[in-house]
Amino acid sequence: MDAPARAVTLADRLHARFPNFELAPDLGAQIGSREWWRGAATCVALLSVAWMLSPGIGRPIRAAVPAALDGRDWEEARTLGFGARALGATSGMRMAATSSVRPLADTPERPIIQLTATLGSGTALAGVLKRSGVGADEAARAVELIGSKVSAKELNPGTRLDITLGRRESKEQPRPLEKLAFRARFDLALELARADGGLALKTIPIAIDHTPLRIQGRVGGSLYHAARAAGAPPKAVEAYIKSLSSRVPMGQVGGNDRFDIIVERQRAETGEVQLGKLLYAGLDQGKRKVGLLRWEQGGKVQWYDPKGVGERRGGMTMPINGRLTSNFGWRVHPLLRFRRLHKGLDLAAPSGTPIRAAADGVVARAGRAGGYGNFVKLNHNGGLATGYGHMSRIAVRAGQRVKQGSVIGYVGSTGISTGPHLHYELWKNGTAVNPRSVSLASVQQLSGQDLRRFKALYAQLMAVPKGD
Repeated sequence: MDAPARAVTLADRLHARFPNFELAPDLGAQIGSREWWRGAATCVALLSVAWMLSPGIGRPIRAAVPAALDGRDWEEARTLGFGARALGATSGMRMAATSSVRPLADTPERPIIQLTATLGSGTALAGVLKRSGVGADEAARAVELIGSKVSAKELNPGTRLDITLGRRESKEQPRPLEKLAFRARFDLALELARADGGLALKTIPIAIDHTPLRIQGRVGGSLYHAARAAGAPPKAVEAYIKSLSSRVPMGQVGGNDRFDIIVERQRAETGEVQLGKLLYAGLDQGKRKVGLLRWEQGGKVQWYDPKGVGERRGGMTMPINGRLTSNFGWRVHPLLRFRRLHKGLDLAAPSGTPIRAAADGVVARAGRAGGYGNFVKLNHNGGLATGYGHMSRIAVRAGQRVKQGSVIGYVGSTGISTGPHLHYELWKNGTAVNPRSVSLASVQQLSGQDLRRFKALYAQLMAVPKGD
């Protein structure tokens, strides 16, 4: 079927006759052309028409204004209106006092006053009670009764006191204390009430659940922020990072590693929750897992791994567990046969025994060194440096950074040597010193009854499920 014919409009006819005609051309283009002058004329014409049709500028438009109210009409309108009292407005019917009104000689008091006070920092309980209107004698009596159950030092700043004051005989006397109730501790509430003319103390124990809180998650971009977002308190996260950094450099913690944090938690039957100290710090890096358990003994807090081995303490460790054959000091050289200063320790050990770095450091030298044979020198913090001579094989290269306990070579008998041993030297600010003058690192190890209790605690914490 043929499509229906479209009606031809006047605009279509004008466009067909004048294809390039525009009523309002762009005055920013073709400036000075015939089309531009025609557009400028059109614009001036439109502005002229608008100006002629305008009502005028500055001439007010008059409108009807209602007459002002006065007298009785104004009073009736005001009783029906509403306004802001801050601006002095009034509403409702107002009546003047009649002869029946008598002025009050005194205002009556409320029979009972209930108020709330907060214990401030460094503020005594007696002072808070007296400022609330309690008499000095009753305030002292209340403090005495409370002190029999809770020391004043145990009351934390911010403790809320619910106070009820009774009726008094005259305004010159303080109101009697009818009731005082507050949360003395997380697990205890106290209530003072008047009975038989005096105050009696009532203790209200609050049941507490001490199940720890376990928080696990992925490290992501920031270990601290990830643990905080998972619900760990700030101090526990700081303790977690500090304890873990003794075993794992924080720079080696990756985004896909998973943290495992267990903290103390107290849940009251009234619904409140308190989070306490860090109990366990764990980190799962896939191939390597680190777990540290808090262990307090003799007032000191230490961190132990699941086997009861504590952190390494002290400055340096001995590079090998060998037999001392020559000490630091003057001696007659066994091969050269003349007296000279022996600048280190000789430690005899079987050939091939691993030699370990005495402390964290950087390899300053690794190679042959005359009578030292195969020799390695490490630079450490604090102006210290260590040297290891007569190696059978070197396991590091110059410029390499090593950790304490890392294998840097193996015992041998290269250079001027009478047999397999390690010549170990220590320098402080470039001067050779006795290696025995530097405190050696020690590793804490639990044993006996302490180890059994430790493992029982570890098993108990590992059974804690992940928190909500």
